[in-house]
Amino acid sequence: MKHFPTLRSLAVSVSLLLLVAVSALAKPVAAPAKAATPAYELVLTVPAETDLGVPGVRSPTVVWPELFDGAKKRIDIEQFYLAHEEGKALEPVLQSLERAAKRGVQVRVLVEQVFLGQSQPVLDRMKAWPNTETRVLPWAKVGKGGIIHAKFMIVDSKFAFVGSQNFDWRAISQIHETGLKIADPEVVGQVQAVFDFDWSAAALVTEGKTVEPLQQTPPPARIDRSGWLVASPWAFVPTGVGDSEGELVRLIGTAQKRLQIQVLQYAPLRHGNGYYPVIDNALRAAAARGVQVQLMVSNWNAAKPDIQWLKSLALVPGVEVKMVVIPEMSTGFVPYSRVVHSKYMVVDGEKLWLGTSNWQGGYLDESRNLEVVVADPVLAAQAAAVHVKLWDSKYAETLDVMKDYPKARKK
Repeated sequence: MKHFPTLRSLAVSVSLLLLVAVSALAKPVAAPAKAATPAYELVLTVPAETDLGVPGVRSPTVVWPELFDGAKKRIDIEQFYLAHEEGKALEPVLQSLERAAKRGVQVRVLVEQVFLGQSQPVLDRMKAWPNTETRVLPWAKVGKGGIIHAKFMIVDSKFAFVGSQNFDWRAISQIHETGLKIADPEVVGQVQAVFDFDWSAAALVTEGKTVEPLQQTPPPARIDRSGWLVASPWAFVPTGVGDSEGELVRLIGTAQKRLQIQVLQYAPLRHGNGYYPVIDNALRAAAARGVQVQLMVSNWNAAKPDIQWLKSLALVPGVEVKMVVIPEMSTGFVPYSRVVHSKYMVVDGEKLWLGTSNWQGGYLDESRNLEVVVADPVLAAQAAAVHVKLWDSKYAETLDVMKDYPKARKK
């Protein structure tokens, strides 16, 4: 009998535990909070056989199929050109796009006419898909000059991608490129508006009709938002979208400490049509007020007369210029690749400008290009890490103003 109280106490304890467990099960359990989708994600192409990757920054070979496989209603793609070779990096992307079309997603693809011969094999492949429409637009007949140089896409009017990557197997495997996956509703809507304008313009040009310029005033500086879209040429930019040329000069003018810049080619020239001082003046003015300017260009910039103007900029106190040379693949030469093609600027480690324009005359004032500006120190830090990785690499060399640089082999 002396053990009875202990057994009784044990039974009571077990009963209480069961009661607590049942009560807990009866209460609704809160679902774990979902991680917010980042409004902007930096996307990087690293040339094969280099070590230029940055931790946490994904490749378009992952991001593009992910976007297409998640599409529910529509995918819109506008590109300078399309290029694919059997077995190369673009094949999984094309397969994901085809899967979308076959499950009922409307696919619309618009390309520039200048490189139509390059794009035609991919366009022919797409024409065999259901729910797919393609158009060709000779931009020179819209803006009286220039080309569609933009590279962007929109998925379900919920996501967009803007960047230096052409829809080309080399752009996602053999060239240094940067882009942004965008989930900011206002900016995605603006990218959609640009595509819709150009899609309609293609139909008008095909019918022999004129595309009229848009009459509007520039929107105010977007200090109230984390990100905003700018485009060119200004005469054909939809309402609410800013002017690429004016915004670039304004942003350079806000710099107080440092500008980290990477472009394919830089020169204050308008090829075949003289001097284009807009960006050059802004950079020189920034250096004159004490801003450290770090400019990286590709070895495609070695041709004359561009290299002579680049050397002139490198002589300005506070300006440092580096030229990047990516070596050939171990398997041999690949035409129009193994180059740095990114187009971005980090301002004081706080803002990122990223887009599709080279910094020469004809891109920001005549051709169709898109740029995204994001006031986000975290994203800017990621882009700055991309810049530093390349800037400090064995591929980047400080420009020697006394050196006679060989012209880069492109093809």
